Amino acid sequence: MNILRNLRRKATTIAAAGAVVALGATVVTAQVTVDESLPTYEPTSGVSGNIKSVGSDTLNNLMTLWAEEFKSLYPQADVEIEGKGSSTAPPALISGTSQLGPMSRAMKAGEVEKFTEEFGYAPTPIRTAVDALAVFVHKDNPIDNLTLEQVEQVFSVNGPDNVTWGDLGATGEWADKPVSLYGRNSASGTYGFFKSAALGKADYKATVKEQPGSSAVVQGIASDKFGIGYSGIGYLTADVKAVAIDGVAANADNAYSGDYPLARFLYVYVNVPPNQSPTPIVKEFLTMVLSKQGQQVVLKDGYYPITNVIAQEDLAKLGG
Repeated sequence: MNILRNLRRKATTIAAAGAVVALGATVVTAQVTVDESLPTYEPTSGVSGNIKSVGSDTLNNLMTLWAEEFKSLYPQADVEIEGKGSSTAPPALISGTSQLGPMSRAMKAGEVEKFTEEFGYAPTPIRTAVDALAVFVHKDNPIDNLTLEQVEQVFSVNGPDNVTWGDLGATGEWADKPVSLYGRNSASGTYGFFKSAALGKADYKATVKEQPGSSAVVQGIASDKFGIGYSGIGYLTADVKAVAIDGVAANADNAYSGDYPLARFLYVYVNVPPNQSPTPIVKEFLTMVLSKQGQQVVLKDGYYPITNVIAQEDLAKLGG
């Protein structure tokens, strides 16, 4: 996976799951912290106006929290947020109806091609956070671990019909209960990422109850004792639990190290012409996101912050 190669390239030390992981200048343990070497954001003068964000539902809460932080620094600036799925980001950027394109997956080759045909250069991806895409079950479910193969069999059309919790190792009252499937719709980047990373690009079963957003997936499982679904780890609540995959927990250590198989970057795509910078308001918004304050927001929302090494690489894409 790209995230594993990218994170490993930045790591000075990467240990096995449960050990200390050092990334750039940050030491990440079970207690997740923001990289102290990240820059502190300093507001500048003359920033005002409106920008619009169209894209990922997974990043909806993050974008809202970042917008609130930005508004507190720049009262004359407003960020309008529309989160209907990652696939809505590229066309909105191409048409100019948005300036920010949050996506929970990387742009597909065809999406990049359409953007490039329109502008003569590729869109600019900004890595804003790290996510462990979790497989959630009801809090009372006795299953604590599934193999990636079991996940594929449960959700994929290539798996058997009418899977029960007993087929997955549960006993007693759970053994004969059918697994109830929850997922996202096809506009979602999470839908596409899970299909690629967990299902080997096979189609989903028709019995998956498609939900309009990540929180709706979790709410469905919370109210369905025999439910299972997938969503970003930031949507974890007390009513559900994230099962380990192949014995590896969905946590920060394992996402950073690459041991967790469903780790990913969360992106914001922007239109930046070669050797230029985006508009001042867009540049300042993204500079704030990549700062210590912006990454504290990432922690607040339940995701994992990027390192200063990654932040500096992506700040350079914005013209310094």
